[in-house]
Amino acid sequence: MNAPLAERIRPKSLDDYISQQHLVGKNGILTNHIKQGIIPSLILWGPPGIGKTTLANIIATESNRPFYTLSAISSGVKDVREVIEKAKKSGGLFTQKNPILFIDEIHRFSKSQQDSLLGAVEKGWVTLIGATTENPSFEVIPALLSRCQVYILNAFDKNDLIALLHRAIKVDENLSKKTIVLKETEALLQVSGGDARKLLNIFELLIASEEEIEITNELVLQKIQKNTVRYDKTGEQHYDIISAFIKSIRGSDPNAAVYWLARMIEGGEDVKFIARRMLISASEDIGNANPTALILANNTFQAVSVIGNPESRIILSQCAVYLANSAKSNASYLAIGEAQDLVRKTGDLSIPLHLRNAPTKLMKDLDYGKEYLYSHNYPNNFVAQEFLPKEISGTKLYEPGINSRENSFRDLLKQRWKNKYNY
Repeated sequence: MNAPLAERIRPKSLDDYISQQHLVGKNGILTNHIKQGIIPSLILWGPPGIGKTTLANIIATESNRPFYTLSAISSGVKDVREVIEKAKKSGGLFTQKNPILFIDEIHRFSKSQQDSLLGAVEKGWVTLIGATTENPSFEVIPALLSRCQVYILNAFDKNDLIALLHRAIKVDENLSKKTIVLKETEALLQVSGGDARKLLNIFELLIASEEEIEITNELVLQKIQKNTVRYDKTGEQHYDIISAFIKSIRGSDPNAAVYWLARMIEGGEDVKFIARRMLISASEDIGNANPTALILANNTFQAVSVIGNPESRIILSQCAVYLANSAKSNASYLAIGEAQDLVRKTGDLSIPLHLRNAPTKLMKDLDYGKEYLYSHNYPNNFVAQEFLPKEISGTKLYEPGINSRENSFRDLLKQRWKNKYNY
């Protein structure tokens, strides 16, 4: 029986690898590592179906290193230690090329499993390549993460996916014998959700019994039955449903919020992923309209991290309902965006002398900190002075939201700063 199309046309070299030019292009950082023969331990982070496993294989092949692989889903600490022992022996005493240990879905490894990798990576017995769809700063222990370079793989764009289809038609022995015309690809790309592996599986299903075929949007929708109830936590609906969930919270609809939460829970979504997104929403969408929301969301994240399923659903529901019912403000979110934009436009403006630190006599002689007014020495712990570079003095970056708490902020700012910031 033939292997799936995605496996049959899996790239074997960097020349065949589509996309990720920032990593594997002519001057890409991984290309340079391979040319120099120096491969650091690294984490490949990106959405599913964009070639993380393929890239790890190519790195091993082109750097001529032994290659070992483990799946975080099915491997335990014992498996990790056994593979490390094999890798140590294959490395031998007369080679400087460490074996590569590839761990797919490394974010699913427990702390103890990740701990078991530390010694091997630190002592150079293996070069670790981990693949993850989740932010490694949340899911990989700091000690291991500090020993790895993190490289981000970008989602395939439309041109990448179409190029992949054309490559399949050209190089695959089965497809090259058929007459295939790609007249329309919009529906095909939409159904695949940007996942290259899923795209090729669907494509192969469409043409399986055909010798001549013209791919159209209508044909794709007729032949591919999408189960709209199914929740694919590694595919398109993973992103669409979490989007609907957060937008329901932002829109103050607790009914919709718990519905989308239930969809994720029933689909087996990682509870920490859900809690992490609520933590972001508590700051981005609620902010100082209700600072308690951030505290509750953070406590929720901590709680589900230690409790797990099925009880975590109760905590997640409580938090989601609270956030949905809370007053909303994105003022702080907008303020940091405005501030970053201003920094990019104005560059590194000089720091006013009175705000500078003066730990040495020379700095004091240069008037560092000389005219600084210590706020606590004045009534109500406030005294008007300049805190911005003179070139942007009076620039207002924070506009309080329209809610009871931030209305009080606005009144206080008017009282303190008069007309300086036009509150």
